[in-house]
Amino acid sequence: MTYDRLVCANCAAPVSEGRCRVCRANRERLQQESPFAGLNPMALISLLAVLIAALVLVAHQTV
Repeated sequence: MTYDRLVCANCAAPVSEGRCRVCRANRERLQQESPFAGLNPMALISLLAVLIAALVLVAHQTV
């Protein structure tokens, strides 16, 4: 899950803004869980499309 859509229960602000200590702690925890945690879904889809295109190109050149 990306933290850009999460709302803090402590201060009712987006967690990505890090307004209170609870927001900052949760933001740090989410960033440490996965290297892709900060990426939005469209960036992940774009990365996947580039990887698939590269695999198709390599497969086409070896045939």
